[in-house]
Amino acid sequence: MGGVPGIVRLRCSVMRYEWGKLGEESGVARLYAKNNGDEIDGGGPYAEFWMGTHESGPSYAVEASGGSEISLKDWIQQNPSVLGDKVLHKWGPHLPFLFKVLSVAKALSIQAHPDKDLAAILHRQHPGVYKDDNHKPEMALALTEFEALCGFIGFEEFKNVLRHVPEILEVVGNSYADQILHISDQILPEIKLKEVLQSLFTKLMSASKAVISEVVVKLITRLNIKHEARQLTEKEELVLMLEKQYPGDVGVIASFLLNYVKLKSGEALYIGANEPHAYIHGECVECMATSDNVVRAGLTPKTLDVQTLCSMLTYKQGFPEILRGIPSNPYTVKYLPPFDEFEVDRCILPQETSTVFPAVNGPSVFVVVSGEGEMGPAFTEELVGEGDVLFIPADTEITVKTSSGLNLYRAGISSNFLGESK
Repeated sequence: MGGVPGIVRLRCSVMRYEWGKLGEESGVARLYAKNNGDEIDGGGPYAEFWMGTHESGPSYAVEASGGSEISLKDWIQQNPSVLGDKVLHKWGPHLPFLFKVLSVAKALSIQAHPDKDLAAILHRQHPGVYKDDNHKPEMALALTEFEALCGFIGFEEFKNVLRHVPEILEVVGNSYADQILHISDQILPEIKLKEVLQSLFTKLMSASKAVISEVVVKLITRLNIKHEARQLTEKEELVLMLEKQYPGDVGVIASFLLNYVKLKSGEALYIGANEPHAYIHGECVECMATSDNVVRAGLTPKTLDVQTLCSMLTYKQGFPEILRGIPSNPYTVKYLPPFDEFEVDRCILPQETSTVFPAVNGPSVFVVVSGEGEMGPAFTEELVGEGDVLFIPADTEITVKTSSGLNLYRAGISSNFLGESK
């Protein structure tokens, strides 16, 4: 592509998983159509818009003339200096993060992502299922109200579920309730509580389809009768919705054991290795280490690996931390999860404003989700608009300005790792 420019436009990939929002309702569809110049299939799902180098959904560097293309992965390997010294030293000539936009109409599977050691084992044993050997810590930053299940509920809520959801004990037996209900978490050692939760969850997730189908019918019948007498809880209403999407699925019952999280636009949730979660509904920007490894155990017609999932989880309990970001300037907020590979900036520029993204010693990927403006190194800005995705090399200061308003998101290497956080 003739030297290393200050800004590289990317043509990106779309994943049309069946849980995605349909046609024009999908923010992913609109971004992809603008980015690729395609028409939107009005009746089809658009689930994920991928920006990065993963082979399952690669991005391509496009010459300004609109001519030849080369995969971003190959272009970076030909121009490794664009990553900066620290990134090259730790990860080699590879972009260490994968950036996405998600449009979720239907719940994703109850899943977890392996740590590096387990990912290497799974990839070696089942390369057709686990397609790389990397871990996949991730963060979801809500574009709209965004719902998810994430992590195991706390001790008191766990006791409450054992008291009021008899269908769980019908599957796993009453001995678990006897161990938990009449004691406090101060009395029961944490390691013992973890063992009880792991044993109960494993027995529930491993139950036969026939047993689960029968118990789910009882659960839904009980909730519908209860609904005639009083307002259901948010979790109970969620369970009814999940059962309509995945009838007879073990994940319907298992959802009682997971935290129900509702993010507002601008709030974020981060998920470490070996933590159970399931995205439920809404649109988000997502960033993660470059991996596509997923271990599933419910709310999906896809291949399940219940034994692996139940053995790999940390079984930590308690509500997850919600990130609301740290303002960098009046228009930009930074989200900095505890992972080296990435951070995300949210930039909302009103009419007739501008801002500067300072040069950092690592690469960045920007996506414009709405509006239009100009962007690039000083005095060489280019017109940008909805669906444009731009790769910015390390040590490049970027100016963004708009007359009509512009919303964009940036993924980059963690400022903590680069030593540039304030």
